[in-house]
Amino acid sequence: MPEPQLAEYRSSQVDPHDFDAFWDESIAAARAQASDVRIEPVDAGLTTVDVFDVTFSGWDGQPVRAWLRIPKGATEPLPAVVQFIGYGGGRGHHLENLLWASSGFVSFQMDTRGQGSGWSRGDTPDPVGSAPQGPGVMTKGIESRETYYYRRVFTDAVRAIDTVRDLPMVDPARVSVFGQSQGGGIALAVAGLVPDLAAVAPCVPFLCDFPRATVITDAYPYKEIRDFLAVHRDKVDSVASVLPYFDGVNFARRAQAPAHFSASQMDATCPPSTIFGAYNVYGGEKSVTLWQYNGHEGGGILDEQRAIAFFREVDARR
Repeated sequence: MPEPQLAEYRSSQVDPHDFDAFWDESIAAARAQASDVRIEPVDAGLTTVDVFDVTFSGWDGQPVRAWLRIPKGATEPLPAVVQFIGYGGGRGHHLENLLWASSGFVSFQMDTRGQGSGWSRGDTPDPVGSAPQGPGVMTKGIESRETYYYRRVFTDAVRAIDTVRDLPMVDPARVSVFGQSQGGGIALAVAGLVPDLAAVAPCVPFLCDFPRATVITDAYPYKEIRDFLAVHRDKVDSVASVLPYFDGVNFARRAQAPAHFSASQMDATCPPSTIFGAYNVYGGEKSVTLWQYNGHEGGGILDEQRAIAFFREVDARR
């Protein structure tokens, strides 16, 4: 889709009348569970960053792992960035991903349940089973909004925000979220579920505009849904009734925090039109970088550089 058309594009995704009630109930149920947060120091051998291994309570009180990285020597509450991970990856090694803490933020990197063997190690299982599904997690529990995999992941992400805000080294009013690809989609969901975030940076976000994404691209992971429906021909309507509750378009309508998106003109994995489907209805202050000659790698390190500058700029306005 040419760039001028991207600015005008509107997704056909429906906004369910009970979307807010569904998510209010989901989050409330998780928050009603006893909270168990464990923070263990890691002997990382670093001189500028302290690292901690964290376990917190996510969906249904189930344990979720994370890395907490703090600028060494911090003496007062700092702004924090909660980071979510791309599809198939996990939280990785404790010596990876030091950029945010090195930039002066408390960094909290949430593991993604049931993932972490595709390109980066994960440590959080997803103990919830499902009916038959295709390879990957895109169709895990997809026959019902109550059982769909991303209900648990998005709830984990909201509980990650709750956990970070309770940390003594964090200013709870200065918590932002960042992610690339699936991580960007999770960040966008959190922006729609947590009304008072400081800022949001969804980079080449996945999980946006399912009605278009599942028919416009042959690339995985969206193609997992197409593969499933090619076999389960009788489930097209039921799947179409589930996905609106997990679509970044509908979360974007509700989000209010300042946001900076990125998209890539040549992205076959998350086509730019699907991202603009969410961006164009985003409810808060917003800006976007469109990388004209890139695919799903987006701006790479430049996306992170711009997110750091954006979070600092928003923080300076407070």
